[in-house]
Amino acid sequence: MRAYIKKTISLPRDLALDIESIAKEEGKSLSAVIQESLRVTRRERLKKEFFLIQDYWSKKAKEKGILTDNDLKKYLKK
Repeated sequence: MRAYIKKTISLPRDLALDIESIAKEEGKSLSAVIQESLRVTRRERLKKEFFLIQDYWSKKAKEKGILTDNDLKKYLKK
């Protein structure tokens, strides 16, 4: 069973109304809507971090002349 921690948050009126509307439309609790929103946000942040790391290492590889899988295999055999 998951452990839950109760939190109290404050929202601007328009955002609170949006969340209530979404919860009603989807037949979910406010808590479930907010949890899903946080999961999506976390996923997007991780994706952004992944692409930043990928971009960094791609640049490093290009600096060393590694442009293909074969280039990488040759480099790793050195």
